Amino acid sequence: MTGDELRTLCLDLSGAEETFPFGAGVSVFKVAGKMFALSQLDGEPLRVSVKCDPELAEQLRLSYSSIAPGYHLNKRHWNTLTLDGSLEDAMERDLVEDSYALVVDALPRRTREALGR
Repeated sequence: MTGDELRTLCLDLSGAEETFPFGAGVSVFKVAGKMFALSQLDGEPLRVSVKCDPELAEQLRLSYSSIAPGYHLNKRHWNTLTLDGSLEDAMERDLVEDSYALVVDALPRRTREALGR
């Protein structure tokens, strides 16, 4: 996955927006003001931090060398994926979409309904 593909994936999710609270080089993808992905889209290698169920987060870290605890994030709830080709594209997409779903599921019902969820 490239940086452009990652941006497109994130922004195609209902209500998603790209913000730059940490400067022009770091994209923070949010839904209803809550972060679900963080990436330096021109980084080499490309990395993205995503929210994850704590038990699954730990399991993924043990199973894949390209998945590490979230960089500068709550390591219980966030993983940083190195998108270097060692993970299947489908898995990368699933983890970004799961992160979005975790954030949306924690939103108030009215907000979830406005997002079509």
